[in-house]
Amino acid sequence: MGPSNNQRSYIVVGAGVFGTSTALHLITRFPGVSVTLVDRDNWDAIRRVAASWDWNKVVRADYRDPAYCALALAAQDVWRADPLWRPFYRESGVYWISRTGFARDVLDNYARLGRPTDGRLYALPVAEARKRYAGVFDGADYTGVESVLVNTTSGWADAKGALRAITERAVQLGVKFVTAEIAALEFDAEGGCVGVRTTGGEIYTAEHTILSTGAFTPKLLENVAESTGKDDFRAGDRIIAAGVTTGLAQLDDETAKEFAQMPVCIQENPVERGASNGTLPLNEDNMLKWWGQYIFKNTQTIAGRQISAPPAASDYAQWAVPDALVQDVEFANKATFGKRGEAWKVTQHRICWDAVTPSEDFIISPHPASKGLYIATCGSFHGWKFFPIIGDYVVRMLESTLEPDLQSRWAWDREIPDPSRNTVWPKKELKDFQ
Repeated sequence: MGPSNNQRSYIVVGAGVFGTSTALHLITRFPGVSVTLVDRDNWDAIRRVAASWDWNKVVRADYRDPAYCALALAAQDVWRADPLWRPFYRESGVYWISRTGFARDVLDNYARLGRPTDGRLYALPVAEARKRYAGVFDGADYTGVESVLVNTTSGWADAKGALRAITERAVQLGVKFVTAEIAALEFDAEGGCVGVRTTGGEIYTAEHTILSTGAFTPKLLENVAESTGKDDFRAGDRIIAAGVTTGLAQLDDETAKEFAQMPVCIQENPVERGASNGTLPLNEDNMLKWWGQYIFKNTQTIAGRQISAPPAASDYAQWAVPDALVQDVEFANKATFGKRGEAWKVTQHRICWDAVTPSEDFIISPHPASKGLYIATCGSFHGWKFFPIIGDYVVRMLESTLEPDLQSRWAWDREIPDPSRNTVWPKKELKDFQ
């Protein structure tokens, strides 16, 4: 017989999407259980280093992969209907400019999953698509594009607002939030993980330790391997820390009215730059956001080995953006709005760091190097939209009830594909842009 709910204990390291969702689902499913959520930033901080913290994030179910399409549809249903999540969701639609037949693949997935589109998901010829949304994307780059995917059931969410509200809800339900940076993991005499030690020397113990540490994960595990002498802890080729650049532009009131009904726009451009660039609709301050197309590493020496990790500064030096990456955001602006965007001054550039896997799959798995240690991270720059539901899948993994196909797909030990076939896999270094 296992421990009762009030005897169970969990430490979740990292209060981003994976960690916060996990904490909420644990405390909801097992009221009275001990759940400690640890993050280097306070949950209501104005700015945080987490990839999950941002002005706004895309919420879409437009996937080539049927499994992620199904998961994203389930997440969208929660965003729309649940009173906890609904205030942060904006169903603006998504306008996807693709040169690879993406629209047909998405339509096929909806049909395969039996999801009715009700005339709200369609592929349009370029000439017709340019007229949609009052022609705001008329000046975009449509070179080599046959059709544009328009999905009016997709949209975006207030990222920092949602992250704060969900963390607050978890704390109200009984989750203990600890603001501290993790220095090491704690182990018992048999090598089982029994908790964490902070840089301030505090030790927190639990039956289960879940690392939802995003881009920090490879560095943390490298240091654990060094301190324990066990190579099995290392992330190796499974995970890499990678960065992408964002920026915002303030629109005047007149232009903001014209763009008030604008959808998310995602555009695939030259593959050597990365997977896609794009822009999100106006936030509450009438600011447009772009993300650039370059995805890059930051290789450095950690515990005597070369791995990619965010800059060592406490804020990951996320606001120190090289001019070449500023220009990458300008490229996204030009590719989306053409000459129209030349008058806009893009500011508040930020480098967002995330954990990326060669297949772009998450890792939600026990760590085989130590009993009691689990990994739940690797958003691979597309994990945010699953915020409402991803914690449920982490709990299923902890309870050994995760569906077999997802268990194998998200396992720590799984076949690692050739990263060169992955357009998201970073080929450049941060230093290459400086």
